[in-house]
Amino acid sequence: MSGYRHDRIAASLQELVSSMILKGEIKDPRVSHFVQLNRIEVASDNTFAKVFVSTFEDEQSLQRSVEGLNRASGFIQSKLGKALKTRNTPKLLFVADTSIHKGMEVNSLIERLRKDS
Repeated sequence: MSGYRHDRIAASLQELVSSMILKGEIKDPRVSHFVQLNRIEVASDNTFAKVFVSTFEDEQSLQRSVEGLNRASGFIQSKLGKALKTRNTPKLLFVADTSIHKGMEVNSLIERLRKDS
């Protein structure tokens, strides 16, 4: 599959899943409305997609949201199958992405070092 088509499918997945979260279609109470999808890695044969999820809330809220999304992945996949016009609908795995929190920690450390010197 060409790289362009692959990127387009990942972008479509991100748009559709994000809108499902914002509209409240995922009824699991663990899924926070403050969750955002950072990136999606789709397998070359479209059978699998790893969805990286982050939030500005605390780590526990992120873990609960990831658990809720993984629990609802079958429902999400069935909705995606109806919306996407592809042969295979990827099986979704949601993964916590803590890079935002780590980046904020690094920035605060740099700022403290700058103030100390």
